[in-house]
This record gives sequence, structure tokens and C-alpha cells, in this order.
Amino acid sequence: MDAFTAGILQRIESTESDLYRARAAGDVFTVDVEQAELDDLRRLAAEHGVQVGSAV
Repeated sequence: MDAFTAGILQRIESTESDLYRARAAGDVFTVDVEQAELDDLRRLAAEHGVQVGSAV
């Protein structure tokens, strides 16, 4: 696994965790921010052929 793939997967995992915590806390604003970030990261991964599972 190259550095880009490892980095993007790590960022996705971190963002998914942040999104889960925001949902659990009922923090609507942070949910929106984290979901947008996650969508962008998944789009970027797809553009570069990185396979991503969907945990959230």
C-alpha cells in the first residue's frame, strides 16, 4: 500500500469516527461538517482507484 492510499484510508477512518461521535452527541452542525468531509474523501479515493468500505 502506497502512502497516498494509507493516508486517505486513515483520514476516512478518522472522519467516520468523528461523524459517529457527533451523531451520538446530537451535534447537527458537526454531523454536517463531518459528512461533507467524508463525502469529499470518498470522492477523492474513488478518483484515485482506492477501494473504501462504508462503516458509517
